[in-house]
Formats: sequence, C-alpha cells, structure tokens
Amino acid sequence: MRVSLTSLKTSRKAIVSFWNLTMAKRHGRVLDGVLLLDKPVGLSSNHALQGAKRALDAQKAGHTGTLDPFATGLLVCCMGRATKISGAMLSADKGYLATIAFGQETDSGDLTGVVVNQAAEGFAGITLEALEAVLQTFLGTQMQIPPMISALKRDGKPLYEYARQGIVLEREPREITIRNIDLLAFSPLSAQVQVHCTKGTYIRTLALDIGRALGCYGHLSALRRTQVGPFLLEGAVELETLQTMTDPESHLIAMSDLPAGLVPAAKTAVSPSVITPGSIHELPAGIEPVQAH
Repeated sequence: MRVSLTSLKTSRKAIVSFWNLTMAKRHGRVLDGVLLLDKPVGLSSNHALQGAKRALDAQKAGHTGTLDPFATGLLVCCMGRATKISGAMLSADKGYLATIAFGQETDSGDLTGVVVNQAAEGFAGITLEALEAVLQTFLGTQMQIPPMISALKRDGKPLYEYARQGIVLEREPREITIRNIDLLAFSPLSAQVQVHCTKGTYIRTLALDIGRALGCYGHLSALRRTQVGPFLLEGAVELETLQTMTDPESHLIAMSDLPAGLVPAAKTAVSPSVITPGSIHELPAGIEPVQAH
C-alpha cells in the first residue's frame, strides 16, 4: 500500500496538533500575573495555591509566604513570570488580625495545639488597662525565638517533625520588628489586635509572649492576614468564588500593573489601609470593639 507525501504531512500535522493540545491540557496555560487569594480556614497554603492554579488552568504558580491551615486571609499567588517577585514578597512587611485567648497556653501557640500551661484556678480574665500597657512593651525591634512547631529546618528536617517526636531543640532568637500593634476589641478572656510587622515574625509566638507578660498565659484562637507588602486583603478573591467563575483570570493583576518596586516597576505602591473597629472580622462572642481614643 502506497501512502502519498501529502497524506504523511497531513498526518504529521494532526499528530503534532494532538500532542500540543494534550500537553497544554496536562500542563495548563501560560499565564503571567499576581492573584490575591483569600485563603480559607482548614487548607494549607499549598493546597489553596493548587486549587487556584487549577481554577485558572495555569502552567506555573507559586505563593509568597505560608499561612498555617487554621489561619485565613491574604495569600499572594504568582503565576508564570510573576514568580520572580516571590523573593521580594517574602521579605516584605506583613499585616495581621490576631485574636488572642487568655488563660491557656498551647504547645503550638494556637488553638490546634495541646494545652501545656494555664492560669491559676479561678482566673476570671484580665483588665483592659493591663493589656494596653503590655501591648506597648512589644512595639519596636526585639529578639523572638521561633516556635518548635514551625517549618524552619534543622539538619534538613523541619522543626515540627522533631516536635512530633517530643524533641525540643534550642532555637536561635531572630530579630523582628513590631511596627504597630493596635487593640481593636477586648473582653477579659479574649482580645483582637491588629499587627504590622517585619518578615519572619511569628504571631503565634507573639500571642504566647503577651499571655506570659500578663501572667495568665494565652494562645491564638484566630489569625487573618490582611497585608503582604503593597498588597491588601481587600483586593483578594475567595477560592470558592474563583473556582465557580467563568473568567477567573480576570482577577489576575497583570505584570504591567504591579506596584512600583516589583517586576516590572510600573505604578506607585498601594498605601496600607487603616482597619477600624467596624471592619473587625468575626469576633468571638463576648468581645466588644475598643473605641479609638
């Protein structure tokens, strides 16, 4: 059976086209830009990123700073060429809304851990005056000891793996700066604070240290990231919303629209927003907003 040269060329083109379509489907589209994602509670940062990547059908994606599964809020996801800004974003200041529960300290510093210390029997809570005074002592540059339950590595293994085996290692204190710490809501047993800090700050450790300074112990009961460098939570989209959209790529910030100082520099950086008591996120029952004065 003879096959013509034209038929061979046509077949070859069909095979190449099919291969290209198959690879595109397997690896996703080439998309460049930044997605501001509002990470839901219960998901790791990587799982949230992969969900966004699938929703966009993007070929390449990365995020610029981990949030614990129990935490929510701003996860800056970089697609394609935008992954080049990851280094700059890891070094950027961060903003958080942190809810601290008083009376108990956990091994992880948050509500997912095991209680290891607690206030004396009959503890009824703290006073507003005591908390305001203690918060002021945490302003500025200081040394902070990273928690054992963290992704920091020792001999190639994350610290949390040692912690799971009951091993506690010495950790070198690291220099951090708390630029602002403002009390937004208060009850004798819980409070919500707005924190603006430098990279590498562990808010879980901050909550533990505040509880110890008050003499009653404490831990994080909720954490929400509101800012990463020039990017703000107000511009973020929820993962569930993104996954149900017909045009999810409309939420991508184009490379040419990135704030000044990123790649490529184009516009003036966004100014940090001021969070007021009216914008407090899901306060636990019994906590009242603190009026500005």
